[in-house]
Amino acid sequence: MNQPPEDSPKPQPLDRDAKRRLAMIQHVEEVSGNVALTCRYFGISRQAYYLWYRRYQAEGVDGLRTRSKRPKNIRNETPAEVVGKILYLRQSYHFGPRKISMYLKRYHDVQISTSGVWRILHRAGVGRLPAYQRYKQHNKRWKRYEKQQPGHRLQIDVKFLERLPGSRRRFYQFTAIDDCTRLRVLRAYPACNQKTAIQFVDYVLSKLPFHVEVIQTDNGAEFQTQFHWHVTDLGVRHVYIKPHTPRLNGKVERSHRIDAEEFYRLLDGVVIDDAQLFNIKLQEWEDYYNYHRPHGGLNGQTPYERLKQKTADPKVNGLRHTYNQRRPV
Repeated sequence: MNQPPEDSPKPQPLDRDAKRRLAMIQHVEEVSGNVALTCRYFGISRQAYYLWYRRYQAEGVDGLRTRSKRPKNIRNETPAEVVGKILYLRQSYHFGPRKISMYLKRYHDVQISTSGVWRILHRAGVGRLPAYQRYKQHNKRWKRYEKQQPGHRLQIDVKFLERLPGSRRRFYQFTAIDDCTRLRVLRAYPACNQKTAIQFVDYVLSKLPFHVEVIQTDNGAEFQTQFHWHVTDLGVRHVYIKPHTPRLNGKVERSHRIDAEEFYRLLDGVVIDDAQLFNIKLQEWEDYYNYHRPHGGLNGQTPYERLKQKTADPKVNGLRHTYNQRRPV
C-alpha cells in the first residue's frame, strides 16, 4: 500500500458541525438504513440531509465542513485606501467611529456611515471603546446643554502640565472656551496664580470677537478675590461652580482631554523650555482647533463655522484674517 509522502500537509480536524453531519450519514449506512428515521432522530429535514450527502459523495469528508457565507463579489466593499485611513485615525488619534466619519467627509471627501466605520474597526480588532463609555445607559449619562448665544457663558480652567525633565520648572495652560460655539483661547504661563489668571482673562476678552457676559470657573486659588473683582470691574459677571463638581465645567474639562490626546501626546519626547516658543506651538494648535478640526459636539462643524452660523458680527472676519496671518502654511 502506498504511503503518503512525509512532507504532505496533514488533514485539518473536522469542526463540530462537520462531525455531526458525518455521524448522520454513517447512521443511515450502518444503523437505521432509513433516511426519514435518521432525520427524525437528528432533528433535521430530509432536504438538509441530501444536501450534505451530495457534498459528501462529491468531495468526501472535506465537503462536510462549514463554508463561509461571505459573498464572492462584494459590490460596495470599502477600498483598502479608505480602510487604511480609518485605522490610522483610530490608532494614531484614538478617534471613535463618528469622529472618523466626520474627518473622512471633511478632508478626503469620503462618505461612509458611522456604523460602517465601526464594522471596519471591529473586523480589525480595534473597535473596543474605553471602559467608561461601555455599558452606560443613555438615561444615566450627563445631559448635554448649550447656550444659544456666543459669549453668554465662558468656561475658564487651568491644565497642569508635567514638569520639565531634570528641572523643577513647569508650565500651566490656561484655557477659555465659549459655551455656545466651543471657540477656545489658550495661553501658557510659567506660574499659576491670580496675577497670571488676570493677565489671561484680559488676553481672552481682547481676542474674542463677541461680548462676554458671564465667566465661569472652579474654586481654584488662582480665581479668588483679586481675579473675581477684576472681572467684575470689567463689566463681566463671575460665577463659581459647586466645589468638587468638575462636570459643571464639562466643556473645558473635555477640551483638556482633547489637548492631551491630540496635541501633547504627539509632543511626547519633545522638551520645550521656553514660554514664548511654547505659546507659538499652542497658538498653532488653537488655530487648528478653532478653524479646521471638526467638533463632535457641533455635528462636524468647526467652532468658527458655528460662530458664523450664530452671528454676523463683522469683527469675526477681522479675527479670521488675523489668525490666517499667524497660522503656518
